[in-house]
Amino acid sequence: MDIYSKKRRWKWILFISALIIVGISLWYTNTLVKKIATDERNKVKMWAEAIQRKANLVNYTDEFFKKIQQEERKKVELWAEAYKKLMNPELNEDLTLYLKIISENNNIPVVVTDKDYRIQQTRNTEFNPDTVKILQGELLEEYSRFEPIRYSEYNVVTFLFYKESKLYTGLRNVLNDLIKSFFSEVLDNSLSVPVVVIDSLNQNLIASGNIDQRILKDSVTLKHALDNMAFENTPIEINLIGTGKKFIYYENSYLQTQLRYYPLIQFIIIGLFLFISYFLFSTSRKSEQNQVWLGMSKETAHQLGTPLSSLIAWLEMLKLNNIDKSMTDEIEKDIHRLETITMRFSKIGSEPELVKENIVEVTRKGISYLITRSPKKVKYIINLPEDKEIIIPLNSHLFDWVIENLCKNAIDAMGGEGEIRLDLFEDDKFVYIDISDTGKGIPKQKFKTVFHPGFTSKKRGWGLGLSLSKRIINEYHSGKIFVKNSQLNKGTTFRIMLKNKA
Repeated sequence: MDIYSKKRRWKWILFISALIIVGISLWYTNTLVKKIATDERNKVKMWAEAIQRKANLVNYTDEFFKKIQQEERKKVELWAEAYKKLMNPELNEDLTLYLKIISENNNIPVVVTDKDYRIQQTRNTEFNPDTVKILQGELLEEYSRFEPIRYSEYNVVTFLFYKESKLYTGLRNVLNDLIKSFFSEVLDNSLSVPVVVIDSLNQNLIASGNIDQRILKDSVTLKHALDNMAFENTPIEINLIGTGKKFIYYENSYLQTQLRYYPLIQFIIIGLFLFISYFLFSTSRKSEQNQVWLGMSKETAHQLGTPLSSLIAWLEMLKLNNIDKSMTDEIEKDIHRLETITMRFSKIGSEPELVKENIVEVTRKGISYLITRSPKKVKYIINLPEDKEIIIPLNSHLFDWVIENLCKNAIDAMGGEGEIRLDLFEDDKFVYIDISDTGKGIPKQKFKTVFHPGFTSKKRGWGLGLSLSKRIINEYHSGKIFVKNSQLNKGTTFRIMLKNKA
């Protein structure tokens, strides 16, 4: 298995392991959050139910007080009948029952007057009947809250005034305090639930708590807030005495809202952490690769320099000994090639110098050298513009290396037998060089992978040729190199794009 495949396998293993760890963490966190959120929501529901029960209690208490009021009215009417009988007894009539009724009224204040409101009889009153002779002014108003009982006997009109008993007054004060405290308990809730009390038409705001006052001032914003509250929780309908129908809108507590989005925030933070970690790791790895390229290239150039100098000297001696010129010319070409290779390695890892050159001529020279040293069964089809110069910034030594790498890879892909086609053309923005072969092709999912360091399909190879080519074209020449198209068992086309700067 090649280095790149091993590295890719370990990347996938680490990536899947990270996903499993993150997934388990998110699942466990989400489970805890759901439990806490459920508990929080149950508390809110209990609060809402308590509010509803409190409203029901207030209404029930009011109904109960109304019944007490009715009972007191009946008692007063009964007391009036007893008083009437006592004032006008029939012959031999037993008055014991009437006396008992009169005497047992120990809590309802009663005042009996004539038609001119002169006081004739009192019972359980707070004023002194010896000093107050006429029921008038504030006292009359006080005893007129309930309709007086009127009766006449022998053209004599008598009025019986009464007011609520002290017991009923105390109970009514309790009811008033209960109503006052109701809204206070709704708003000042320990759960910090945002709550709004509004009328049945959603127009008049009654009270609010734990909500931004700016929302309450804008009717449109308030309506939107009420819609959101109604979506989260069904409004509580209340109908308190003397206030009419009201609705209590509330939403989930701030804690519950936080818990709802906590897993998502955690996922984003973990993803951001992994992304930053990968970015830093990738940057560090590329920096290390650059250092390795630089060190290896400089060392290779240095190692080639010494034997190359010796070969040049030996060549000169061969020429002096009148060795066959065709042989020395070929040796000279190879020495020149070694010088070019040495020059290439010396430039890798540092910023090369780009000079304006004719890319047509540079490509022609580079491909001519390869043709003479390629297998005889490999056919070259070269389409270069005739009698035309295309001048662009170029480092010819490094560009030749790219052409050589692509052609050698094509020969390997074809198994030393097939056709290599080179097309060079231009437009206003770019110069295009397409190198095609009739080899075994590249799977589509590996179009980018082939440029990674260490990737190779050969049993013997470092997998550096295409990686170096991409570095030379993309980084040094600010161009692009990519797999234009490929079909399995039919061939592949690589494209180089360089900026057309005359």
